[in-house]
Amino acid sequence: MNLLLLLPEAVHQGDLILVNAYHPCHPAPRTDLVSVAGTEVLLERRAAQALDRLMAAIGGWEAIAPVSGWRSQDEQQAIWDDSLQENGPDFTRTYVARPGCSEHQTGLAIDLGLRQDHIDFIRPHFPYQGIAQDFRREMARYGFIQRYPAGKEAITGIGHEPWHFRYVGTPHAALMAERGLTLEEYISWLRSFPYGSRRLRCQDTFLSFLPAVPRAPTRAHRPNRMACALSGNNVDGFLLTEWGEGHG
Repeated sequence: MNLLLLLPEAVHQGDLILVNAYHPCHPAPRTDLVSVAGTEVLLERRAAQALDRLMAAIGGWEAIAPVSGWRSQDEQQAIWDDSLQENGPDFTRTYVARPGCSEHQTGLAIDLGLRQDHIDFIRPHFPYQGIAQDFRREMARYGFIQRYPAGKEAITGIGHEPWHFRYVGTPHAALMAERGLTLEEYISWLRSFPYGSRRLRCQDTFLSFLPAVPRAPTRAHRPNRMACALSGNNVDGFLLTEWGEGHG
């Protein structure tokens, strides 16, 4: 058996962290940001690599432009302030996350738009047809979800954004797509699979939830034979993705 020792700050790290108005991001040095498609738009390396593979599969970069990726706290503040002045509070609260509560500050989210002479920075055009829809059909295979779908505004706190995509990794993106779940709903659902007693099976992968110990390290014993990927949820614990021999 291996002892898994997780420090309290690990709850706020990983591909599955939930960032919204109720769960602000916890700033940390972003040392692994890379350029997207040779532009000034930045993403975490894993997300950028997955996005490049997806775009290569559909020939996407010829028609799709990266609009906005990682943002600093200062940049998010400036976008919020400028939108309040130009568009008013109702529009801004609908389409712009408050500084500190934006997924863009994690480096795991990107806004995409069709290449054209003018691209709206806040609401780029990304329709439900053509190459944009080709992107949506394939995105779950590469770990991406459309983060703010129509009909889920009361859950996400953000208006419908056809252009905003979030990297969560696999198999999580596929599970969310199959069940029509937002990240908020997915994190809540996985709490019903507590580590050590019940696991969710997805083909040859097993998922479970490990609650964090408040203000202290969280410990768990794991079998040596099983590989594991782990992410904090930025709320109250960790989501474990396991695979290997010996699964039932």
